Amino acid sequence: MSGSNNTSKLPSFPTDFTWGAATSAFQIEGAWKEDGKGESIWDRFCHTPGRIEDGETGDIACDHYHRWRQDVALMKEMGLKAYRFSISWPRILPSGRGDVNSMGLAFYDRLVDALLEANIEPFVTLYHWDLPQPLQDAGGWPGRNVVDAFVEYAEVISRSLGDRVKHWITINEPHISALIGHLEGRHAPGHTDLHEALVSAHHLLLAHGLAIPIIRSNSPNAQVGIAIDFHPQTPVSPSATDRKAAWHAGGVINRWFLDSIAGRGYPEDVRRAYDDEMNFVRDGDLDRIATPLDFLGLNYYSRNIARSGPGGATAGAHRTIGPSDESTEMGWEVYPEGILEMLGNVHFTYDFPALYITENGAAYQDKVGPNGQIEDSQRISYLRRHLEKVWEAILLGVPVQGYFVWSLLDNFEWTYGTSKRFGLVYVDYRTQQRTPKASAKWYQGVIRDNAVPCSNEPG
Repeated sequence: MSGSNNTSKLPSFPTDFTWGAATSAFQIEGAWKEDGKGESIWDRFCHTPGRIEDGETGDIACDHYHRWRQDVALMKEMGLKAYRFSISWPRILPSGRGDVNSMGLAFYDRLVDALLEANIEPFVTLYHWDLPQPLQDAGGWPGRNVVDAFVEYAEVISRSLGDRVKHWITINEPHISALIGHLEGRHAPGHTDLHEALVSAHHLLLAHGLAIPIIRSNSPNAQVGIAIDFHPQTPVSPSATDRKAAWHAGGVINRWFLDSIAGRGYPEDVRRAYDDEMNFVRDGDLDRIATPLDFLGLNYYSRNIARSGPGGATAGAHRTIGPSDESTEMGWEVYPEGILEMLGNVHFTYDFPALYITENGAAYQDKVGPNGQIEDSQRISYLRRHLEKVWEAILLGVPVQGYFVWSLLDNFEWTYGTSKRFGLVYVDYRTQQRTPKASAKWYQGVIRDNAVPCSNEPG
């Protein structure tokens, strides 16, 4: 794998900037019931007919559980400085609590050692949506007991890996787990109840806050944060009703989680809109949720465009703003300006100590060419334009300390199965052969030079 020879670059990123790539356990590991691993809610969800496109499952995924050495070698060749991955909770605690699966711990122990030997800093995410099914059967995230189970899990993992892992992310995208999993029903466990979604969101945040001191106790000098999916909200028109719709949508997706983590409690305007007594919030909960962070992780893909609902003042009005003609295979608008809007909004509103882009990337219809190569120029363009905006944010004083591409590998993209390819590395799911794409070689050059090629350059 060789990087670009282009010499025209934007000025360098900070010398200690962290360049990485990210994955999650369920999406790449496979080995869904090997070596003592228990069932997760995503295992159950995938095995339920009609839930996943083409009836696929994550049973094998990228077979990373057996091919991790090869994947670490790819990371090293690419020059990654850091690798963000998640731990499979049911691989460690098959029942969610109690007996620890030593073979599961040994897998991550070996992975962390191999990363460090390759001079790649591990960034460990404790929860990326794969709740052990026995905990779901006992009530899941709507049940408060799951919070204690998560703290127990955090204790086990941080005690095992805390001597080597110095960067920890407690929860990935609580908004998705809570609302998409418990209100919209598109993700596991597939429920559609607003009250359940609100309770789940609260317990996810509470579990996050309670885990922080546990991790710090077991991992000296640890940096601990959480990863939030952020969606800038653009009103479809300048009308007051559309601007109000954008503010409300931002409250549901962004402020509900950021305000509470920052110690401001849940935003009152959104609480009123939910019209829920929220009697599940106990004395002291909000203080625990607001346990100070060392960093905030932000996941960005695109913006949302908000419009007032049917019957509103702008119903039937023509659009004065809308998605560009450019979109990814997911149907998401390519909007690089949004990553700058997000970073500025979060920093100047909340002033967290440090920020990382913990996910940013795009899915395209990648094809293996006649020469065996994958020329994914659209992905290179997407990454380059977004990194240019990250660089602009740093110039404005936003404390961005690192950037993680989603994703290292093509992987199991939740309800889309293997039909959407986000990876820097192409995976042939029939043979499990890995082939670095042109974007991997481009990113290798970015990391090597600590700078992004100017946007007027080819590729």
